[in-house]
Amino acid sequence: MKRYAIIVAGGVGSRFGTTLPKQFVALGGKPMLMRTIDAFYRYDALMEIIVALPSEYVSLWLDLCTTHKFVTPHRVAEGGTTRFESVRNALFSIPDAKGLVAVHDGARPLVTQKVIATAFETAARTGSAIPTIPVTDSIRQLDRNGSHAVSREQLVAVQTPQTFDLQLLKDAYTTPFSPLFTDDASVVEYRGNEVSLFPGDVNNIKITHPIDLKTAEWLLANDDEATD
Repeated sequence: MKRYAIIVAGGVGSRFGTTLPKQFVALGGKPMLMRTIDAFYRYDALMEIIVALPSEYVSLWLDLCTTHKFVTPHRVAEGGTTRFESVRNALFSIPDAKGLVAVHDGARPLVTQKVIATAFETAARTGSAIPTIPVTDSIRQLDRNGSHAVSREQLVAVQTPQTFDLQLLKDAYTTPFSPLFTDDASVVEYRGNEVSLFPGDVNNIKITHPIDLKTAEWLLANDDEATD
């Protein structure tokens, strides 16, 4: 079954605190987006990789690819003003109706081969695959009466790659945007489809703040899977 990966790299770095969007910030000597792309290429060199980028950053990305001699096969789709729009643009640039498609955050460069493999294997069986990890912090829910404790045993944190039957995800993304859509799973569920969960990886962190980059540098230095 044909595999696709959509790498969503539409952030502008507002929470990261730099003028350079975080997906272009160096991790271990090269832009983290390149490491993210390479992770999927190592899993399947025949996979079609599509990077959703804001149009204003395409030329910068091409310059970075030249500077770093980055030749891993991929193509660029124009990102939108929201994550939903970026995924939709990339998704409907795929002409096929049959296959599997993983949607992954460009700022999760440490995703492992095991997580990617499990995502595609699970989606092949069930139509969807969402990696999750246990919540370790204490959680409180806010409401109009104040707040109250929530059992973390009933909660998980969601990661990417979120992987789906291609036609199922295309059908879901014909839905008009809603602020309730926080990820691809929420779009699919909105259309009445159940999603399958599988264990993610605590090291598959999303780099959002500068301290996350420091953590990622340490993890990369101690990662047996990492390659240059």
